[in-house]
Amino acid sequence: MSLPLLCLSLLLQPMYASMEMSLITCYYGKTNTYLEADFNLAIFIPISIPLDTSQYLQNIFDREPSLLWKFDLVTWRNYQYLLTLYFAIEEINKDSNLLPNMTLDPHIYNAFNSNKMTLEGPLMWLSGRSDYIPNYKCNTQHKALGIISGNKPEFSAAIATLSELYNVPQVTYGPFDSMLSDKDTFSSLYQMSTKDRALTQGLISLLLQFGWKWVGLIVSDDQKGREFLSDLKVKMVSEDICVAFTEKLPDKWNYRVKYDYGLRNLNQHTRVNVHLFYGDIDDLLFFCVDIHIFLTRKKVWIFAKPHSTYLESIINEKHAMMNLFSGSFSFLKKRTIPGFKHFLEALTPSHYPGDVCFSKFWIDNLNCSPPTSLCGNCKPCPVNISLKTQDKINDVITTSEPSYSIWSAVYALAHVLHKMLLSKPEKESKEDRNTDWLLPWQLHPFLRKIKFKNAAGDEISFDENMNIMEMYDIQNFIAYSFRNVLLLKVGEFVFKSAQDQGFFINEVLIQWPSNFKQIPQSVCTQSCGPGFWKVLQKERPVCCFSCAFCPEQHISNQTDQQECIPCPVQEYPNPERNKCLPKAVTFLSFEDPLGIALACTALCFSVSTIAVLGIFLKHRESGMVKANNRTLSYILLISILLCFLCSFLFIGHPNTASCILQQITFALVFTLAISTVLSKTITVILAFRVMKPGRTMRRLFVSGIYNAVIPICVLIQLILSGVWLGTSPPYTDRDAYSEYDHIIILCNKGSVTAFYCVLSYLGTLALGSFTVAFLVRNLPDTFNEAKFLTFSMLVFCSVWVTFIPVYLSTKGKAMMAVEVFSILASSAGLLGCIFFPKCYIILLKPDKNSLRCLKNKK
Repeated sequence: MSLPLLCLSLLLQPMYASMEMSLITCYYGKTNTYLEADFNLAIFIPISIPLDTSQYLQNIFDREPSLLWKFDLVTWRNYQYLLTLYFAIEEINKDSNLLPNMTLDPHIYNAFNSNKMTLEGPLMWLSGRSDYIPNYKCNTQHKALGIISGNKPEFSAAIATLSELYNVPQVTYGPFDSMLSDKDTFSSLYQMSTKDRALTQGLISLLLQFGWKWVGLIVSDDQKGREFLSDLKVKMVSEDICVAFTEKLPDKWNYRVKYDYGLRNLNQHTRVNVHLFYGDIDDLLFFCVDIHIFLTRKKVWIFAKPHSTYLESIINEKHAMMNLFSGSFSFLKKRTIPGFKHFLEALTPSHYPGDVCFSKFWIDNLNCSPPTSLCGNCKPCPVNISLKTQDKINDVITTSEPSYSIWSAVYALAHVLHKMLLSKPEKESKEDRNTDWLLPWQLHPFLRKIKFKNAAGDEISFDENMNIMEMYDIQNFIAYSFRNVLLLKVGEFVFKSAQDQGFFINEVLIQWPSNFKQIPQSVCTQSCGPGFWKVLQKERPVCCFSCAFCPEQHISNQTDQQECIPCPVQEYPNPERNKCLPKAVTFLSFEDPLGIALACTALCFSVSTIAVLGIFLKHRESGMVKANNRTLSYILLISILLCFLCSFLFIGHPNTASCILQQITFALVFTLAISTVLSKTITVILAFRVMKPGRTMRRLFVSGIYNAVIPICVLIQLILSGVWLGTSPPYTDRDAYSEYDHIIILCNKGSVTAFYCVLSYLGTLALGSFTVAFLVRNLPDTFNEAKFLTFSMLVFCSVWVTFIPVYLSTKGKAMMAVEVFSILASSAGLLGCIFFPKCYIILLKPDKNSLRCLKNKK
């Protein structure tokens, strides 16, 4: 294996040599050498920070030293990438099945996080020497067959400008970037990481879990940030989650801009208690640079970039600003490399004696010098020391997403080489393997089709459309002192497809920000409780609304219901309008106060009618009874009695028989009563006409033609009723609308036309009887009852004329009551106006009912 160029490149170049000497005070004087290997890979890992960048960052923060990042020459949180590479290479070289009798060797270069130095490592790789000369290639016997690079897409794109010229495949281990998937521009580039298809769905699930509908978004203003923002907003709209504000953090901005951004959004959006951040954590710390304001107004932060490797390292460094995020959440893709933790824990200072960075790692982190180090001012490392006993370098021990991708990328290239070797008909001799027996461009067909399962059980492929299960750990920031914060897993989100996904979170384990006593609320408008519905406001987000009480017959049984739902016909809403209650069944019963009153009234009038009939039977030989046809008087009293009794058919639980009997009995008995009155009126007329000369009237009177009026009138009504029953008879019905909380069982008239025809016929008879009686009201005679008949028909007509509008304007039990009342009132009018005066004379004035009185009158 070759010694890394990563740290040596700093020592070999004058611009970095002086800084290296001042920081380490040790000189690693070994030059770069190459070991014999069958295959070489160029690896670009970001560890060293260039001098000008370090000084620039220091100058920015001179005003607030307590907020400084720990900027060293070597960023040890990324050193795990290099250790992962060592682990993968050693495993592959020991595997007798993957590349038997062959070795894989990495050439490692620094990936500077500086635009003007991005191509320094690639040019060094192409030229084969640290003092690179463009278009010249030294060490041609050590050509790299592939490149592994790219913690950032900008760096991968920059390398691609060179690697594309030579058709060298480049595998990136950074987060997936859609810009790099453009095969027209980057035909030789392959992304090890897959697209985060489910990240936004997991974030939406977390927001919905706690009812956070008013959210602030802070995203990096780059290609990935814009894609994330677009995808997230689409899903937020579908779930009625609103964006209170959106801030895009540009790549190049000064301290003053960042300071203003933080204050402006904190002051303007005080009701936004949830901030969702997608970007690098250092940009967020700049955004929250005024720590004193942010400490008094703590929010719930959701870190949505699962590939960010900064969080745990900042926590381990016990950065002062991490206390800002206590109670917040992060989405992290937890990866496991089988055997890697044991590999790290077994590392001792004597491993990798030729790696100057490895030696400096022990000096900087453990303050001891490895056995092969040239440093003379550090104490030697103990014999039994290892990384297993060192808690403060936990960021190196914990596997990060890029480390997993590096491990997978090395194995992917190894599998590709294995496939290529199997496809060769003959293997060249060992001596010829440093020649062009394998060329970089030959790897592309195999890379496009490669598909295998790694030791972790994950399927590895460069097919961007392949459905891969995504798992995210939801972590909570737990603060146990001002500078001490730890990440605790409180849930997870698993996504296989849109139809197969799972979200779990343990709310008991969650620690909220100290200024919240319970789950924070982040809404534009407080939720509309059950019984209310949301009324959206014009030109405002859907999260900003007003609450309105549900209208009649409607309820809302959920919070923030879009509209009230109507209760079923057989139910009614409770006063709170949050649930439907079953309606009670009711009807005009004998237990009902109104039913009792009507029944008692009908019974009293029936008894009165029977009493009058008894009086008439007892005094049947008296002049008052015999006058105006005694038989007709009996028939009229019986018909009035039947009218009173038929009202009982309208009271009680309706059934089909009672419904039919109600209308038919009512029609026939009232027809009998009115036709009898008409017959009595005709009798009066004929009786007086008989006294005058003329044979015609005498013959009519003697023949008893007035007795034919009753059967003719009743027969006509009987025909009408028969037609009614034959076409659309009455039936039982349920009225669920007339009363708020009751279903009324009543009789439906069936044919409304037939019902009003029957009433019209009765009205015609009554009007005819009234007219005839009115014309003969002044005929002189002692026992003339024409006046009584006239007045009784006037009462009868008045009752039923009033009945029509009242009946049509009432509903439910009131309709029944109005009909029964009209029956009783009209029947009582007939009884009282015709027979009570006669009973008065018969009982109280017997002298006026004698033959002597009749002679005196004459």
